[in-house]
Amino acid sequence: MYEMIFSFSGLIVLPFWALMILAPGWNGTRRVIRSPLIALPPALLYAALVLPGIRETLPVVMNPTLEEIARLLGQPEGATVAWIHFLAFDLFVGRWVYLDARERGMPVLVSSPVLFFVLMLGPLGFAAHMLARGLWPSPEEL
Repeated sequence: MYEMIFSFSGLIVLPFWALMILAPGWNGTRRVIRSPLIALPPALLYAALVLPGIRETLPVVMNPTLEEIARLLGQPEGATVAWIHFLAFDLFVGRWVYLDARERGMPVLVSSPVLFFVLMLGPLGFAAHMLARGLWPSPEEL
């Protein structure tokens, strides 16, 4: 079951990433991405996977050790839950990066590769956006 969930989980977020990266200037993209609810489907999938085992998981994450976290993530169930966690949060951050880049008038040739890095390498893409945004002040900063 976890193999199937893992394999198909990307389909939940891929349409939103495609819009932000491949069609950033389309009005439909902005309308869809404007809603923070786009990150809700992977968040709900995460909840469905993690809540049944919350009694076992919560003590580990409240007092984490490398050994216990490695044990959790070293199982198909734990790796799948972690993957869904990444998908949900990366999409939420990607949404913010997209909206921020559009507000600042950042060129698509800059923002689309940055969004790709947010999708593939989360924090590195976020860091790249934080560096790039200094070159394009928001209207409020002018």
